[in-house]
Parts: sequence; structure tokens; C-alpha cells
Amino acid sequence: MKISQEKRARLAYVARRYYLEDQKQSDIARELGVSRPLISRMLSDARELGVVEITIHEPGAKAASLLDRLRLSSSIRGGVLVEDGEDDDATNQTLSKGAVELLGQLGAHRLGVGWGHLIGQLVTWLEENPQPHSGVTDICPLVGNASIPARNYQSNENVRLMAQQLGAAPHFLYLPALPDSLEEKQLLCSTEVYRQIYQQWEQIDTALVNIGNYPSSPDFASLVRYGSLLQHHRACGRMLAYYFNEEGKIIQSEQDFAIQVPIDVLRRCPNLIGVCSANTSVRALRGALQSGFFTHLVARTGLVKALLEQ
Repeated sequence: MKISQEKRARLAYVARRYYLEDQKQSDIARELGVSRPLISRMLSDARELGVVEITIHEPGAKAASLLDRLRLSSSIRGGVLVEDGEDDDATNQTLSKGAVELLGQLGAHRLGVGWGHLIGQLVTWLEENPQPHSGVTDICPLVGNASIPARNYQSNENVRLMAQQLGAAPHFLYLPALPDSLEEKQLLCSTEVYRQIYQQWEQIDTALVNIGNYPSSPDFASLVRYGSLLQHHRACGRMLAYYFNEEGKIIQSEQDFAIQVPIDVLRRCPNLIGVCSANTSVRALRGALQSGFFTHLVARTGLVKALLEQ
């Protein structure tokens, strides 16, 4: 139905006073010198004619819509998306809570855990919010311990604390993430310690793996391990101590001496959860999803929205 510009403007005025300025219908009627029932009819007309559009934002609807779009374009089957907090720390705590909730939704029992900033934040959240009756029965690290003092990269300690808060049995990897050379790695990987953790890796049903940026700090001796390969293949992100580019290619080097779960073993894990911190970039997330490894995602809604809009 066509209406005049004058009538449309009058309907818009009434709608603005009522919906945006919180005026009562009786007050608007008094102001315009008309009856209150007429104002009610004008508001109905404004909705029917498209002068007013009412949108209802149901809790979780935005995140569900974004996850649906991810399912159509990637290997992602589900996950948890959260809104930004007041700062990065608050956002990371909400992401940590989401990751723990996702473990429950998936019925995780044998859990492998990576490292990185969000993993450290997740441990902190669990210390403040213990889940002693979780379904997780066993936890093991997916990568050795770093030589730096940062808690985020102390794999065994993080596993110990997570197991304590989740009521699970911890399994440790008593080997460095980065030995001094390829020869040392080969020697360490021939030990009983490595054989035992390898058995744990083969039994995990769920893995929490960081999706980080490249370049990152700490850099984990990437120059020694890769030479110019990371620049040549245009690395954009990191998971565990592996690097990948925007096409999802895992960049491999014959000189890589990192001790971590082998990529083919990781790929066989039924539930591989990619966890993004507050500062994970769109490039890193894109490359991670292109790899086809991840079945679930924990991330900010803003990050996923930016990815899909590009």
C-alpha cells in the first residue's frame, strides 16, 4: 500500500517518540491532540508499512548463526563463540569457560592439551572454578615443556593443574619441547618415556589446541628449525609448535626438532578443538580452518564474523 511522504513522516515521528524516546502512547496523543487509540493504530501501521522494523536478539542466536555458516564452509561441526569482554583478559576468561563447557558437551574422556596464552588462561579459570565431576578421566600434554619460565608453555604443570581441577588422571611428557638438535630429538624419541606418551596420544578422543599468530612471541627457535621456509610459504599462524599458511598447509622442515604429537596422530583425533585467544588474527583463523584439522572452535564472535565477511 502506497502512502504519502507526509503520512510516512508522521508515522515515523510517532514511532520514534514511542520506541526510541520511551514516551507513553497517552503522552504522544496529548502532544498531537489526538486519541490514544489512534496512536496505537498509527504504531501498528508503522510496523505493517515497514516504517518500523522490530528485531529480537535471542541469546545465542548470533553465535548459532555464525557457527552454521562455518559448518557450510569448513570442517567445523560445532563450538562455542563468545562476545568480547571489557578487555582481553576478561575475553580470555570467557573463552576459557566456553572451552571447558564444550568439553562437557562433547563428552570428552581422554584429553590432549596444547599450550599457549589461552591454555594458561584456561588453567587459571579452572583453578577458580573447579569441575571435579567432569567426564574427563585422563589428560596428557601434546607438546614438551618449553625452556622459558612463562606458565602458558609449561605443559606438564598445566596438565597437572587441569587434572586436579577436572578430577582426572594426569600423564606427563618428561621431555623438552625443543631439544638442542635433530639428533637429540631422535635419541629422546627412542626412549620409554616417549613411547608411553605416544600411547596416550593414540588414545585421546579430544584435543585442545591453540590457534596462534605468526610471527609470535616467544618464537620457539623457528629460524633454526625452518630457515627461510616460513617466509617462503607465507606462514600466518601456529598450532602447538607447528606453523601453517593461509591455504592451510602445514609447513614442514627436515630440520624440525620439536617434540610434539605427530601431525598424522593429531589428525586422527575424533574431536579437535581449536581455541583462539582474544588477539588471534583473522589470517591465523583462516589458515587453521583451511587445514581441515579442526572439528570444533572456541573463539570470539567478532573474529568469526570478520572472517566470514572477508
